[in-house]
Amino acid sequence: MAQPKSHLEIALASIPVFTNDGTLDVAELQKLLDLALRDKLVDEDEKRVLGNIFKQAELGELDAEVKRRIDEARKLHDIPA
Repeated sequence: MAQPKSHLEIALASIPVFTNDGTLDVAELQKLLDLALRDKLVDEDEKRVLGNIFKQAELGELDAEVKRRIDEARKLHDIPA
């Protein structure tokens, strides 16, 4: 069976983030980034999905480390704000 597209896996992996406690923590963020970077490249679909997840996360309170890592990921991988 073919492996699902990583942007779909990222979207599915983000669901518990927002249904659990509503906030993105460092471990959850790293899991999402690891999925995107599994092939060493963040493609356009992954950028779009991660950008949407980051925007949703920023609607709530973010830990300073999570905010720093989001900003770093946006800059490093050209993920839109």
